[in-house]
Amino acid sequence: MKAGPLNSRVLLQRLVETPTGTGGTTQAWVDIAQVWAHLRHQSGMEVVRSAAVPVSLVKASIRIRFREDIDATCRAVYGSTVYSILAVIPDSVGREYVDLVCETGENNG
Repeated sequence: MKAGPLNSRVLLQRLVETPTGTGGTTQAWVDIAQVWAHLRHQSGMEVVRSAAVPVSLVKASIRIRFREDIDATCRAVYGSTVYSILAVIPDSVGREYVDLVCETGENNG
């Protein structure tokens, strides 16, 4: 995969549980990698759920170089925007890239 289209730095994170030392656990986002990516916003809309304040919901596709350690439990961060990863679509034949189907706005990852 050529580097030209990969013009955005994206941080990939995974939610992990760690022991607190008092018998409980806590959840925190841990960095997996910072990668070059091609970020495309595909659509946007305003959503109202249960008479709450309207929220802007943006769907995006993030293409990164091929890797196998990313799944739908991870998230992507670009600048101050947090994207929930909804699906991971790998290039199974060429193993050159992975497309991450993402959205931001409603739950911030």
